[in-house]
Amino acid sequence: MKNNIFKVLFLAVVSAVLYACGGTSAKDAGSVETVATTNNTVQLEIEKPQLTFGFIKLTDMAPLAIAKELGYFEDEGLFVTIEAQSNWKNVLDRVIDGQLDGSHMLAGQPIAAGAGFGRQAELVTPFSMDLNGNGITVSNDVWSKMKANVPMGEDGRPAHPIKADALVPVVKEYKDAGKPFKMGMVFPVSTHNYEIRYWLAAAGINPGFYTADNIQGQVDADVLLSVTPPPQMPATLEAGTIYGYCVGEPWNQQAVFKGIGVPVTTNYDIWKNNPEKVFVMTKKFIDENPNTAVAVTKALIRAGKWLDTPGNRPKAVGILSMPEYVGADSVVIANSMTGTFEFEKGDKRSMPDFNVFYRYNATYPFYSDGIWFLTQMRRWGQIPEAKPADWYSETIKDIYRPDIWEKAAKLLVEEGYLEASEIPETDGYKAATDEFIDGTTYDAKDPIGYINSFEIGNKD
Repeated sequence: MKNNIFKVLFLAVVSAVLYACGGTSAKDAGSVETVATTNNTVQLEIEKPQLTFGFIKLTDMAPLAIAKELGYFEDEGLFVTIEAQSNWKNVLDRVIDGQLDGSHMLAGQPIAAGAGFGRQAELVTPFSMDLNGNGITVSNDVWSKMKANVPMGEDGRPAHPIKADALVPVVKEYKDAGKPFKMGMVFPVSTHNYEIRYWLAAAGINPGFYTADNIQGQVDADVLLSVTPPPQMPATLEAGTIYGYCVGEPWNQQAVFKGIGVPVTTNYDIWKNNPEKVFVMTKKFIDENPNTAVAVTKALIRAGKWLDTPGNRPKAVGILSMPEYVGADSVVIANSMTGTFEFEKGDKRSMPDFNVFYRYNATYPFYSDGIWFLTQMRRWGQIPEAKPADWYSETIKDIYRPDIWEKAAKLLVEEGYLEASEIPETDGYKAATDEFIDGTTYDAKDPIGYINSFEIGNKD
């Protein structure tokens, strides 16, 4: 890696000299100055080579760690520092304020920032970091009460997927005793919030609505949802402050290893191959540093592909377990990252698609993925008023930028890192799907019909 650093430093100096002597500016319309490297990469003329990116300690930050540790950022002429952040609000604020050049982020954060919920800003998603990766865990006590309502398979183990129907009598028991049933999620616009709401509502459990007077989203709620940062989830569950939570890994498996809780479902079962985290930069950064944005996206695409190449996950687990990244025990991280997932202690099952970083076009920022988040924001009242159907597509096209991804991917094809067949032929929309836990069909081109299809939720 040191050789790579010296190589890139030398090339950066050469590039700067050429630029000072009249080289083509990266900001000239359509022009790209490139520098050949000793590997296959052809560097763009980088406007800002020194970058600082943020992340939260979750396994789905893996593309950032891999791009740095395997030298993919260096190959692009980028010198990247990656810093762990304390919580999702801090991530959002630091990107908007320019303290971070980009970050691992909840998919809903840039969307909410552009749609009118919470702090407003022009943020851009050129890269989707992963599919799936979350779970819903309940305390041992709650599981002991739920388990009696769960059908058993022929092998004597609980039959999956476990629907929230099994939780209905437990919630009623708490309600009859005058005791609110409390669960945690990581942020109001997180995938986790919408997934746990979806899971609950599919069983007729009202997770509550957001209003101007109730920003906690607990109006008419049968279950009270509140925010807890991901690394604090197991301790909060153990303390009895919450009775369950929805979070990414390794914090569901951590509950199993500590013997304090049982994961009852994963978001793969709530919505098969659902989008999870994204990489985000400000529109201002991308407008001022277009080549840098493409170079970052190139490195991340390569990292995603490496992560889904058979045989690489054990090495990825070792990298993620380092204290500067996720920092959890490698055995805990490996439980989900290597294609398995443990539910009740000892009930380990094969789940090869629990973490997907490249397959199924995972890195492509599909408009339809972003529109789903907008429909959930409207369903639960974060978007307080009805919007016309075209508002959904117009809003997401300012935030999700497949044009940046496609430019990066085409360069990777030229360099031999990708095959042309790995670039999806798409208008930005996935086909309609009913692969949800309740079988409801989602068609991103009919957002109003989708919103109105639910028994629990706002209607437009």
